[in-house]
Amino acid sequence: MLTHLLPSGHSIPMLGLGTFNLRDDDGARAIAAAIDMGYSHLDTAAGYDNEEIVGRGIRASRVSREELFVTTKVGRDHLAPDDVRGICENSLLVMQVDYVDLLLIHWPNQDIPLRDTLGAFGRLVEEGKVRHVGISNFNRRRVDEAVSLSPVPIVTNQVEYHPHLDQEALRQHCAKQNILLTAYSPLAQGKIITDPTLSSLAQQREKSAAQVALRWLLQKGIAVIPKASSVAHMEANLDLFDWYLSDEEMDTIASIETVHRVIDWWPGNFDEDAL
Repeated sequence: MLTHLLPSGHSIPMLGLGTFNLRDDDGARAIAAAIDMGYSHLDTAAGYDNEEIVGRGIRASRVSREELFVTTKVGRDHLAPDDVRGICENSLLVMQVDYVDLLLIHWPNQDIPLRDTLGAFGRLVEEGKVRHVGISNFNRRRVDEAVSLSPVPIVTNQVEYHPHLDQEALRQHCAKQNILLTAYSPLAQGKIITDPTLSSLAQQREKSAAQVALRWLLQKGIAVIPKASSVAHMEANLDLFDWYLSDEEMDTIASIETVHRVIDWWPGNFDEDAL
């Protein structure tokens, strides 16, 4: 599995399992199956209301907690310091884990001082309840603000990223500050699989359009967390590490003109001039 070295000396797997909408016994079984077939990076959030399912999947797997990289997130309405602590401690309780490897601000909230939020995150790191901290859905200006205010390194910015939303300027901006970009919805919730450019490249490669899209992101140095519940899709998403796209193929994908966001419930957040 390809990994990215973090400032702490720990590594984050570049391929993870997105768990949004994984529910009930089927969800727990899917998570356990993913871990047993090689996934070690699990992504959840307090707002997904499935952290208990993630914990069940971890315990049902044949892999120890210490071998896994578990990410969760604090929602934008709970970023006051006391709320941060309460949400994090509840996440640990429901997952039945002693720590999370990565805690993210799920969405920024201009009404709660970012300094206070990141200070609370830093204290959780000091206490060993959190190993690393990061942000999600932050534009370049907000990234700079977070870096300047955080008492501990910001290790990732998790954003929507796929061939129909190539946020190259944001990727480069984060890379200059040693911040890994992590792509959620890297397949645009399935919408990119019919893209003619990706389909053509996939046919030539004897791969799927989804695999080509994920490989493109990985070669750009972006971590990916596609959601999958079926064994077939999980296995296909693991088949990314023994082949490469050429520079020409990478440029062809980057030249795709279709642009759309899947997650656009707060579009003002993505405007570089927005508050």
